[in-house]
Amino acid sequence: MNQIYLDNAATTSVRPEVVEEMVKILTNDFGNPSSTYSIGRHTKALIESARKNIAKQFNVTASEIIFTSCGTEGNNWIIRSSVRDLGVKRIITTRMEHHCTLYSIKEMEKEYGTKIDYLNILPNSEIDYNQLEELLKDEQPTLISLMHVNNEVGTILDLKRVAALAQQYNALFHSDTVQSVGKIEIPLDEIPVDFIVASAHKFHGPKGAGFVFIRKKNVLKPLIVGGEQEKGMRAGTEAPHQVVGMAKALELSYQDLNKDRKIITELRDYCKAQLENTFEGVQFNGNGSTFYNVLNIRLPFSPEKAAMMLFQLDMKGIAVSRGSACQSGSQKPSHVLAEFLNEDEIKKPSLRLSFGHENTKTEIDYLIDVLKAI
Repeated sequence: MNQIYLDNAATTSVRPEVVEEMVKILTNDFGNPSSTYSIGRHTKALIESARKNIAKQFNVTASEIIFTSCGTEGNNWIIRSSVRDLGVKRIITTRMEHHCTLYSIKEMEKEYGTKIDYLNILPNSEIDYNQLEELLKDEQPTLISLMHVNNEVGTILDLKRVAALAQQYNALFHSDTVQSVGKIEIPLDEIPVDFIVASAHKFHGPKGAGFVFIRKKNVLKPLIVGGEQEKGMRAGTEAPHQVVGMAKALELSYQDLNKDRKIITELRDYCKAQLENTFEGVQFNGNGSTFYNVLNIRLPFSPEKAAMMLFQLDMKGIAVSRGSACQSGSQKPSHVLAEFLNEDEIKKPSLRLSFGHENTKTEIDYLIDVLKAI
């Protein structure tokens, strides 16, 4: 059996068409996009064409798309600039966010004295929307920072509902959409989110490339200075092969979305059914509205068997990740699971399985066999 990759929420393989596009640019288009001569101008044109293609996927203008290196950079920039430049005095968020968001918010609390309100998480892993509205009634300058799809358990935020609340109470709304861009439609002409963030390697593009959407009424100041690239919003020589590769990956992701979503949903449902039929007492973390490519399972295994589970799976050629206690030999539980599981539940071993269009039912069957052997 070849390597079985079931960790697509961590990263994805690069599509062959994307590699081909990137190699072509690396071979033929080496000009600096900031140069005024024809080689540079041609490279600049490739970047701007990629920007328009990305903007088209969200029904926004090209000027609202700014290229970055990754989701972490984008989240850091938006949170910091909202406080520093847009007058935000309070941030409403959860303790289930990605660490790049949580740590950025804590920095704002430390540096600027920004007030932080953490929403309660319900037992089904969803936010308390009623609490969010109650907090917003105190109309101080606020940034709502909530991820669209949770990277560990796949809980889906109702973007439209939160965006409507943000508009009603004059708050800014930032959503980390790293796990959802390329996997679900996000029509930003219909959903008044102020900022979203994406990373190419989550939708079969290259690592080291990402983008942010900044609605034009919001003027952020750069995080990285020293050049006029990206309309003065992000200094540094652009990487045309990364940007064009990212745009190609996004185009293909949305072009194949219905087909891929059907394949992945069927795989996830098949895996869930096989687990339920095989392991009495198996549970699924996050039983609210969860995304179609993520399955976070809590297994009825003893702590002794759980301790070496990831190692044993890896030795059998299966790549998955873990989201509970004993992670990497640590007794510290997943910060996400700790928000909605009780003490007894979190002691049991949990695995995050995340599927892609390249996975098969044969691979799922092999996974079940290996877990049975453990």
